[in-house]
Amino acid sequence: MDKLPTIKEIAVRLNVSVSTVSRALSNHPRIGLGTKQRVQQLAKELGYEPNTQAIFFKQKKTHVIGVIIPYIREDFFSQAISGIESAAIEHEYTILFGQSYDELEREIKAVSAMKKQRVDGLIISLSKETNKYNHLEALKKYDIPVVYFDRVPTMTDSHKVFCNLYKGTIELVGWLFNNGYRNIAFINGPDKLRASKERLKGYIDGVSKHQLKVDMQLVETTDLSKEGTEMAMKKLLGLKKLPQAIITFNDYVHMDATQYAARNNIAVNKHIIFVSFANLPITSYTAFPPLASIEQHPYRQGEKAMDILMTILKNKETQEVLPNTYYTEELAPSLVAYKQL
Repeated sequence: MDKLPTIKEIAVRLNVSVSTVSRALSNHPRIGLGTKQRVQQLAKELGYEPNTQAIFFKQKKTHVIGVIIPYIREDFFSQAISGIESAAIEHEYTILFGQSYDELEREIKAVSAMKKQRVDGLIISLSKETNKYNHLEALKKYDIPVVYFDRVPTMTDSHKVFCNLYKGTIELVGWLFNNGYRNIAFINGPDKLRASKERLKGYIDGVSKHQLKVDMQLVETTDLSKEGTEMAMKKLLGLKKLPQAIITFNDYVHMDATQYAARNNIAVNKHIIFVSFANLPITSYTAFPPLASIEQHPYRQGEKAMDILMTILKNKETQEVLPNTYYTEELAPSLVAYKQL
């Protein structure tokens, strides 16, 4: 197997110093045009590739961004990763990817692994169990900035990108009301999630806005598991007066909820209509797609998160960012109605 060509080999062949070759390859202004051309031409002929690890070590950066999400299998997060990676490539960065599987302990381990790899920054969507942030705050000691997206913390001293789900939920309730539905139930997500709190407030304010009574018997929660969603549905279907409509936390909860309803002799989207969040393409291939869904723009969230991180890293190099400067990008969700009722 042939050895890879080195800077030293190029220097010997051209009878110049190693430092001259290094500077010529990086287009240093102190190296003459003729020398640059000779060095770069020989490097091309030999198939020379720079030792990026050595370069990054010298620059004290790896050009790698860590990304942690709950599940890669979820279409929402795979779209977000596409947005992150697209923006990363534009900035000549690569990503190191990890999953928390919606567990705090796994999230802590993933963060630790990113820290050991000395990523330049971290983009994360929190697990459903995360209600403390010590493992993420600790990254400040290593000068690793963190940008949160979608599932973001409530603390103000953090960089984050998210959709305003409070407004989205009010819009969803309004759409149901305008289509004649009054008895509206809601299956929310885990209480620890900021997104759950936003949805609940939006539901309560949306119902109140239309002079309807807020009946908390119509509100159930799920831990996002199939079993948790089925338990929530069992309680709603056990009410004396069945809901006319059910809002589900996201499209995955929607699919579990509608399957349970169908197994229990409910004509989905006839006896009870279902609406949801996320607007995932996969729902169009299911037996019971939601009649309306809130688009949360996962690709754009990913892009924005990476853009914010790049701004932080750039400003860190030029020392333009003050310690108390935090970036927040709030995207406007949009309601997508698949059917006029």
